[in-house]
Amino acid sequence: MSKDILGKALLDYHNLEYTEDIITHSSLDGEDSLPLPYMFRSFEQMPLLEQIALEHCKGTVLDVGCGAGNHSLYLQDKGFDVTGLDASSGAISVCKQRGVLKTIHDDFLSIGGQKYDTLLLLMNGIGIAGKLKNLDRYLNQMKSLLHPNGQVLLDSSDILYMYESDDADGGHWIPQHMDYYGEVTFTMTYKNEESEAFDWLYLDFNTLKRAATFNGLTCEMLKQGGNDDFLARIYR
Repeated sequence: MSKDILGKALLDYHNLEYTEDIITHSSLDGEDSLPLPYMFRSFEQMPLLEQIALEHCKGTVLDVGCGAGNHSLYLQDKGFDVTGLDASSGAISVCKQRGVLKTIHDDFLSIGGQKYDTLLLLMNGIGIAGKLKNLDRYLNQMKSLLHPNGQVLLDSSDILYMYESDDADGGHWIPQHMDYYGEVTFTMTYKNEESEAFDWLYLDFNTLKRAATFNGLTCEMLKQGGNDDFLARIYR
């Protein structure tokens, strides 16, 4: 996202220049908003799945897609050696200003040379894969970044319910052009600027588990959420 819509919005909020939220437009359900105060939430304000994920972290942590740094700051305060990673320069700037000690401004697939005990991908962080066909590449990158006893903690959502048809049998209607129903295309607008379109992936647990197994990894569900979402742990 060359315009860094997210980064600009996070910087505005952090600098007390908050006047509006990010508006998202998706190929699935039209227009929605991304409230900026939510991007600066405390541990007590986080959803249960996020809280459980943070409590399961161990050792050195890479917070992938760290955003404004909420998870990194919480772990850092608990004594963890945590690094925040984000492709948004604005997000990384906010993290530094808020006190995150270690940050990386880069794309997840581009980093290397360092290994971690925990990779943290929250707020549907696996969405960065974009398409199901890219998932193997991302899982192998995770494997390359993990210590032998390392783990990946990620949450995602099964969005099949969004394709419910009006048929009496309660089935689902999925467009034939789609390779997988969890593939969604987004754009974001903020203060009259619009981002480039980008792909985002939502996974059901069984698909994630099969992909992990195919790539020599074990995937287990740590917690099932109440809205077709889940928290998973992946390890060698």
